[in-house]
Amino acid sequence: MATYQELLAQKAALEKQILEAQAAEKAEGITKAKAIIEQYGLSASDLFARKGAAGSRGGKVAAKYRNAATGETWTGRGKAPKWIEGKDRTQFAI
Repeated sequence: MATYQELLAQKAALEKQILEAQAAEKAEGITKAKAIIEQYGLSASDLFARKGAAGSRGGKVAAKYRNAATGETWTGRGKAPKWIEGKDRTQFAI
């Protein structure tokens, strides 16, 4: 059976081999990607195009419900506020 020190040395050797294999495969992948990019004349915007407004986040959503007593509104998304919880929502519809 191997000693603790021998096992640590084997571990270090394996980690070195893993890093070398990872670097080689990464370089191979980059070479393949560059060849495809060149073959099809692709640009960065072709590869990493952002989606339009439909794909963007953070836009405002129109309110669907209003509390007549306080004027508070709710879009109908997320957790329902206390003033509408358990009640018929049609009476609060805007």
